[in-house]
Amino acid sequence: MDALAKLELLAPETRYEPDGDVGQSCPPAALARMGRLQDCITHAAMPNGRRIALLKTLQTSACERDCNYCAFRQGRDFRRVSFSPDELAGMFMQLQRAGLVEGMFLSSGIAGRGPRTQDRLLDTAEILRRRYHFQGYIHLKIMPGAEKEQILAAMRLADRVSINLEAPNEARLAQLSPHKVFMDELVQRLRWIEQIRQSMPGRWPSTTTQFVVGPAGESDRELLHTTEYLYHKLGLVRAYFSSFSPVPDTPLAHHPPTSHRREQRLYQASFLLRDYGFAFRELPFDDAGNLPLQGDPKLLWAERYLLPSPLEINTATREQLLRVPGIGPQGAERVLQARREGRLRHLGDLRRLGIAAQRAAPFVLLDGRRPARQLSFWDALDPVSAV
Repeated sequence: MDALAKLELLAPETRYEPDGDVGQSCPPAALARMGRLQDCITHAAMPNGRRIALLKTLQTSACERDCNYCAFRQGRDFRRVSFSPDELAGMFMQLQRAGLVEGMFLSSGIAGRGPRTQDRLLDTAEILRRRYHFQGYIHLKIMPGAEKEQILAAMRLADRVSINLEAPNEARLAQLSPHKVFMDELVQRLRWIEQIRQSMPGRWPSTTTQFVVGPAGESDRELLHTTEYLYHKLGLVRAYFSSFSPVPDTPLAHHPPTSHRREQRLYQASFLLRDYGFAFRELPFDDAGNLPLQGDPKLLWAERYLLPSPLEINTATREQLLRVPGIGPQGAERVLQARREGRLRHLGDLRRLGIAAQRAAPFVLLDGRRPARQLSFWDALDPVSAV
């Protein structure tokens, strides 16, 4: 089987392996160039905002584990394929030279235990870096059970490393992946990554993890409690939440898919924990420990706490500004800068700073007054300002 045929077999089943913010669409010209590789290439936004084309694939679809949701689980009847490190690295370089891809996301089924599989991933990355002198983006997956020396080697080769927790705790993981060990096989590897960062100064890759949302019966409270720990204690740059979608011929084949709205709310809440100074205990969970699907969690918090006591824009701290719907980290910095030059008195002042003024209006005071009570002539001509 040729390498492109192998890629086509592997690509459709890598949906639980996110990297960056996947683009909503791909330019038609790029799709035409990709041809049969469309499902193998992901257009993803990197942390600096640049969008690049990633080859997303596996070293092998052979796997000795029996995860209840996974297309590659042991014993499932489908055609398995594997790449040798030389074959995969060489094929990637052909695609890169053709202008089809700029980086690689490389994961794998576990064949011959975690350390052996990790060696094959490392060999592929080593060939790319040393033989082909590839300097672009590489994301390497850390296998369950990988050794600390292997993790250090991966961190020296990659721009990003990750290990999938899949579930927020030991009990939930047992329902998804009965033979994975949450703390010893998975969380311990994330701790080693952070220990390396702290003990060995240098430029190290970022770290992410991923949760499969829904089939283990976990609550949003469980997921976000673990997420807060990962952000603040283990230095993760992002937790990914993948809505469960059933795979035929697996133990969870008849489990209903998870709503993408739930996934969206989890992302919004996780960003509040990571970027907006919110604590886990402040998130608006319902009695079942889940986020309400009908509203953005930041908006729900503001409706409870800021509607009765609006925030004065001209005196609020950065931390307080980040609590206002419509104001993000960059907007808060622009408000602080603008206040050094004069007072902010109208919604138009906020709008000129790139803030979603209509969204913020119910929750703020401008120079001591609610915005709707102090319209300027120009704001009065703009119906948005009166909201």
